[in-house]
Amino acid sequence: MKIIPREAGRITYSAEIRDLKKRLQLNQGQKEVLIGSILGDGHLAENWSKTNYRLKISQCKEQEEYVNWKYDIFRDWVLTEPKLHMKTNSMRFATISHPEISRFRELFYQGRRKIIPENISELISPLTLAVWFMDDGNVRKTNRTVYGYYINTQSFLLRENEVLVEVLKRKFGVSAAIYKNHGKPRLYIGAESKKAFRRILEPFILPSMQYKLG
Repeated sequence: MKIIPREAGRITYSAEIRDLKKRLQLNQGQKEVLIGSILGDGHLAENWSKTNYRLKISQCKEQEEYVNWKYDIFRDWVLTEPKLHMKTNSMRFATISHPEISRFRELFYQGRRKIIPENISELISPLTLAVWFMDDGNVRKTNRTVYGYYINTQSFLLRENEVLVEVLKRKFGVSAAIYKNHGKPRLYIGAESKKAFRRILEPFILPSMQYKLG
């Protein structure tokens, strides 16, 4: 098997990596998963030369199936398969840095803070929503009764949460409310829309993540 040199440390990019970058282009599915990951637990990190950004994925060891699913989606963009980070007991991988990913950094970050871009309605899809929920969602459940679903949007400003409420209603027909969690706003999909929300997500939720739906 041909080994592609790693993009790490201060190693000069090889001709192979330069050629790889020229050939790569995000397909629609990769864009949707990328956006869902950015909204959720994914992180866009600068490369050592500060010229472009790469997607970094990290989840607890118990979510290994989910990490491998994302790896399969971005396989052509990744030089090293997911590895277990012993110190944090987490599975990790990163894509190469690339101008296409950098464009999403410009959209979704203001300095170091993630933001909700003005055109989020054009960017979010059912798959994006499902990835975001698998990253940052959870069920509100007592015994066998599901009352609703949270999306942990505490890192976004109140106004950004209000924009998300509008988008969920207008684009997906899902009514969401904003509740405070430790003083920070987060989204809650309650009795009115919990079934509709679940129907949107179900086709994309991995077996190991079904518990999030209740």
